[in-house]
Amino acid sequence: MSHDVQGTVSEGFEGVREEFAAFLAGERDEPGAQLVAYHHGRRVVDLWAGEGTDGDSLTSLFSITKGAAHLVVALLVQDGVLDLDREVAAYWPEFGVEGKERLTLRELLEHRAGLVGIPDGGFSTRELADDRLMAARLAGQKPLWDPESGYGYHGLVIGALTGEVVRRVTGKSVQELYEERVRAPYGLDFHLGLPEALEPRWQEVQPLLPTPEEAAALAARAAAPGSIRFIAFNLNAPEPTDLLAFANDRRTRALGPASSGGVGNARGVAGMYAAAISTVDGRAPLLTRETAALFGGLRTPGPDLVTGGDDHFAVGFEYLAGRYPLLGEDSFGHSGATGSLAFADPASGVAYAYTRRRFAFPSGVGASPENGRLADAVLRAASGV
Repeated sequence: MSHDVQGTVSEGFEGVREEFAAFLAGERDEPGAQLVAYHHGRRVVDLWAGEGTDGDSLTSLFSITKGAAHLVVALLVQDGVLDLDREVAAYWPEFGVEGKERLTLRELLEHRAGLVGIPDGGFSTRELADDRLMAARLAGQKPLWDPESGYGYHGLVIGALTGEVVRRVTGKSVQELYEERVRAPYGLDFHLGLPEALEPRWQEVQPLLPTPEEAAALAARAAAPGSIRFIAFNLNAPEPTDLLAFANDRRTRALGPASSGGVGNARGVAGMYAAAISTVDGRAPLLTRETAALFGGLRTPGPDLVTGGDDHFAVGFEYLAGRYPLLGEDSFGHSGATGSLAFADPASGVAYAYTRRRFAFPSGVGASPENGRLADAVLRAASGV
């Protein structure tokens, strides 16, 4: 088992390597971690550690995928193809039933729709990997709460819902548009649909190895049968969803469901966020500052009805400035189930991605705790360069 840090940092970012090494030295179980950061479009941190893990290794990234999907939505809004304040049903007529007729695209992206899952029996494993199958079932559902009364994490389905809007308007899936407009032009190692040829570079997601105390804490936190959280994580299905098995299934990786099925590495994810806000390889930023501000910032104050956390979302992305005080208010990004995190911070010009193969002990809403010290180290270094 190797905790040795490999890779490079630019001058002025040496403290990031030191912080990464200090975190790893305190880890009981090797996480298989990668850490990459860009500053104003230049890669300044490229580090990794773990047995068999290098900078090119690919793994399943869970909800980091939502960042790619909603970058596509942001581009379509910027182009004038989508309007955040137009009703979803105007784009997707079958959606406009059971009290959802007036729900706007903005409200959908803010996780207000109340369509976190299927109360009666959940999704099959086959459906969960296929955005179009999920969207078709969700279209006729009645919301589990009044969208004007609150919001809740649509963890397994938000990409299917917003993706169906995209497909109805453009005739292409989120996955196809991401490939055409983002991944391929920049050569990013972050895929919504992993080609078979890249399978040899993919590494299995590894389970949390809890102590007895941690196992007891997890049992105490388990979602109550019939609760909104139980439904949201598809635990009411005949085969309750096991996130580890879901990610490690080739079908999931091949289809790349836009909520949770992306595969990549920290280089690819950080490169995506760098391209969103900075000039990279001579290309202008994908997003204008106005569009970035439109999708960043706190949009959902108060408690999340699914997770119980507070102040969770921007538009499509997670609101991160409240958790990481050095971030600008208009920063935007998303965490992933293993404890991974990625974001863009237009104020500092930083794009950050931290990925890990092994599940971390969940500390509540958001990424694993080491992201606080790692992101701080990157942002402090960037401020001094």
